[in-house]
Amino acid sequence: MIRRVTVLAAAALLFGACGSISAAQAMASWVKQSNYFVNSRTLIADVEHAAVGLRSTDSTAVDLHTVCAVLFTDDGHAEQALPAPDAQSTTLLNRAYADLAQGANKCYEARQSVSARAGALALLVRGVATLSEASARVSTAVLP
Repeated sequence: MIRRVTVLAAAALLFGACGSISAAQAMASWVKQSNYFVNSRTLIADVEHAAVGLRSTDSTAVDLHTVCAVLFTDDGHAEQALPAPDAQSTTLLNRAYADLAQGANKCYEARQSVSARAGALALLVRGVATLSEASARVSTAVLP
């Protein structure tokens, strides 16, 4: 009986050790699998295109629909990779993606309204700032 318990305990330790990786390794794997940095650069480029449209008095509702729909779609794609193994990164990314999605929606609906365009820009600026903070956290969490 004691021998059987000892064998089971040793097996449990062996199997437990096989499945454990460090937090930094888990984050590094998540970053690679989610294509995090490429997706973040894509989102920033999308925000830049939306901001140009929102600031231009020549942009039409169709122009805004196009750039803002692309931003919304890319934002949703990036959000699907959550949660990250690091809770703080997940919290920051959730906040950034929510602001970017809300900004994209407001952008889509802004048409020629100066105040609606300004509101959309403010959300996009806040979203990019939080995304920048999240990227700094992600980079730090990957370090051993």
